[in-house]
Amino acid sequence: MKNLLFLMIFCSLLFGVSSCKKNSATPVIPPATVKTDSIVMSAGYANEVYYSMPNGIVQTSSHFTWDIAFRTAKRSSSILINDGAGVVLYTYPKADTSGWATLDTLGLHAWKPMYNDPNDWENGAFSRYAIGHPDYGWAIYNSVTHDLNGDSLFVIKLRDGSFKKLWMVKKLSSLDIYVFRYANINGSNEQIVTRDISTLTDIDFSGYSLETNAPVVMQPVKASWDILFTRYMSVQPDGTPYLVTGVLVNSSAKTKKFHPVALTYSDYTPGAWDSTRSSIGWNWKSFDMTNFVYKVVDSTVYFIKALNGDTYKFYFTAFGGSTTGVVKFKLQKVAGTALSCKTEQDLQLPSSLNSTGMTGNGLSFFLTDLTGRQLRADRPGMRKEGRCAFSAGGTGVQPGDYFKNVSNAAKETCSGIIATA
Repeated sequence: MKNLLFLMIFCSLLFGVSSCKKNSATPVIPPATVKTDSIVMSAGYANEVYYSMPNGIVQTSSHFTWDIAFRTAKRSSSILINDGAGVVLYTYPKADTSGWATLDTLGLHAWKPMYNDPNDWENGAFSRYAIGHPDYGWAIYNSVTHDLNGDSLFVIKLRDGSFKKLWMVKKLSSLDIYVFRYANINGSNEQIVTRDISTLTDIDFSGYSLETNAPVVMQPVKASWDILFTRYMSVQPDGTPYLVTGVLVNSSAKTKKFHPVALTYSDYTPGAWDSTRSSIGWNWKSFDMTNFVYKVVDSTVYFIKALNGDTYKFYFTAFGGSTTGVVKFKLQKVAGTALSCKTEQDLQLPSSLNSTGMTGNGLSFFLTDLTGRQLRADRPGMRKEGRCAFSAGGTGVQPGDYFKNVSNAAKETCSGIIATA
């Protein structure tokens, strides 16, 4: 291939992906534009914040309203506890469900506490002793009815520090209905709840408060958010549970982490996508014991494949700690839906960009494929003779269809182009 690819500009619809309409009524931020944003969890991390990469904050809600949460998918057995708000779960070691009436907490200090798996939404605290199908921890699968029948008793410490005994009686899988039973340790104030979540499948988890005996809407629609800023229990390398403040990821989103790299790093192609719950997690910050402030770990860049299919570059810039609960960050769309933008006629190219091949002052150029993935950037182009002709360094770019963005200090333009050898 020649050192220069000849890029023939055509201002027309390219495979239905982008049109170059003059003065588009709905301009789209170019891939190279970096957005600065922040969220606020408030003092003491009182709130949790659901965030969409293309749309920003989706929902800010109190972190202290629910104790347990049921995954709404019919084929799921996952039940979370609100471990970031102080909820702790213990499996009762002295009896199976036949010991409901005589359950006691003698020796509880020696029982092993259970928390949600920080890496897997499907492995909630109630499933931590699961040994594999048909044993799901809190229940055994019935191969005839396909229901899950609870075979364990639990003691649960609530957000207010009180304790209750709890029995997840069953899940009627085909109906998406849970039946559970809880009471004070002495048996008083017993509640038997039939929780129908069959109409809530547009959210991932449905919450419930054992303090107020009521359902809680704790999440927005699953398809509306990509990441969650919250408190949760993580695990230290030695296996010790550890309360952290960080970022959890929607089970339908994926991430990649690159470290150490410059914050200008943009190649997200190496490595495999990570779909675990805490793939962004909490260790993007550290506490400076000398100055008593949090510092963001430098040289770390994340890429997030959002639910809408677009890919975003993401990195943290500041963390306010428990005083404010503020997290600051920057994000940049680097791949996905192509851009709608102005025609080249809207950009007055500098007079120095002429047939002699001189580059224009302040001229910026970048090339993307049809998904919006950036291939070339910050390489000034050279105007050549002929209508709508433009040349730029194209080493390694295969012949095909692309989008070209050229801008100066005043304006920018996006055009469909064909690259030929």
